[in-house]
Amino acid sequence: MINKQSIQITVNGYLHQRDVEPRTTLVDFLRDDLALTGTHVGCEHGVCGACSVILDGHPVRSCCMFAVQANGSQVTTVEGLATSRTEMSALQDAFCEKHGLQCGYCTPGMLVACSALLAEHPQPTKEQVREAISGNLCRCTGYQQIVDAVMHATRPLGLTHTGGEGVNHVK
Repeated sequence: MINKQSIQITVNGYLHQRDVEPRTTLVDFLRDDLALTGTHVGCEHGVCGACSVILDGHPVRSCCMFAVQANGSQVTTVEGLATSRTEMSALQDAFCEKHGLQCGYCTPGMLVACSALLAEHPQPTKEQVREAISGNLCRCTGYQQIVDAVMHATRPLGLTHTGGEGVNHVK
């Protein structure tokens, strides 16, 4: 019989205390124990990025760490990016508006990676966006639309992007 370990993890602002098997991955804990199925299980080797979450402010692959390793940590999943249960974040809206998702499998990981980038660089360059998503695989090759969506989400209010890097015009 496997001895369970008690953990406390704050996920999307809510503290959860559970007893888990030491071998339970963070992604399985999120999906199975907390019913947060937005975090996808892809390759289970840390290669695709579909399982990305923000752990203590940094994007991590939740398939490559155990839930016990996240004990005492703050975790944000894709569900936690929305401003409320009925309203998406500006980044999520931009992904919809600029077709930053196709089949949707990579979308949670892409959103998490981009959200972590925006927390550090609120006005990123296209190169910074590309670097931030470079560890996430999109099967549909929708990378350009993802970059466009991030740039759209970060445009200054009242300005529209005209396509030229750094060129904006007042509406």
